[in-house]
Amino acid sequence: MPLLRLSLYSAFTLSSLGLAFHRAHLVSALLCLESMMLSMYIALSTWPIENQTPSLALAPILMLTFSACEAGTGLAMLVASTRTHGSDNLQNLNLLQC
Repeated sequence: MPLLRLSLYSAFTLSSLGLAFHRAHLVSALLCLESMMLSMYIALSTWPIENQTPSLALAPILMLTFSACEAGTGLAMLVASTRTHGSDNLQNLNLLQC
């Protein structure tokens, strides 16, 4: 297994483990999601180069677009929860009160 692929797999795994275990703040959850998207973007960018197929060159651009939409939505949720609840702790949020 090449070193680049191993590092991308480990980065994605570590960020998903960080998302699973460190869910105290919304900012840390958003950072873990962004690192997952970044590792997937780099993997999708290097895959057509390794296989010499130009037909898959549009996939990283679409992935980057969805990542930007996810980041914007996450930041909007962060601002809204901070304004209404005073902090970004996920334990303070209750779906029944919203």
